[in-house]
Amino acid sequence: MAQKMATLGGGSFWSTEAVFQQVRGVRNVVPGYSGGYVQFPTYEDICEGNTGHAEVVRFEFDTDVVSFRELLGVFFAIHDPTSLDRQGNDIGTRYRSVIYFHDAEQQAVANQLMREVANRWNAPIVTELTAAPAFYPAEDYHHNFYKLNSHQAYCAQVVAPKIEQARRYLVSACVP
Repeated sequence: MAQKMATLGGGSFWSTEAVFQQVRGVRNVVPGYSGGYVQFPTYEDICEGNTGHAEVVRFEFDTDVVSFRELLGVFFAIHDPTSLDRQGNDIGTRYRSVIYFHDAEQQAVANQLMREVANRWNAPIVTELTAAPAFYPAEDYHHNFYKLNSHQAYCAQVVAPKIEQARRYLVSACVP
């Protein structure tokens, strides 16, 4: 079993966490903050928009079960990588599209896949691709948010459709 780490941001971490918790071979999905200049930010700091951080998820994955390329396929299936600092009604730099790579192989895979999927969109991809910076786990009440709050309007209207998009993608791509 080969374990690797991934850090991705594609809008609200509630959605991204819920999606990647569904993917076989993925474990320990943790919502958090990364890519900013404030150490140990809080959710309130992030919401003020003055920290430079993105809402991201960091997780481990078993490369014997799912590849980084397959994970990025899911990532690009569940959000709009051409929308700068926005996903749907979630607006601000904290909702930007980001891939924080953990090694040169992840960087190369991400660059290649971004070139391949570019023709699917009517606008250029604005996904940030950078070496993984410091990661700060979100407060406990954000962990497993969808599992604990699926009845809430945001979860039903935003998170649940992303989970369904991911499932359709996984089936069509024959990813475990």
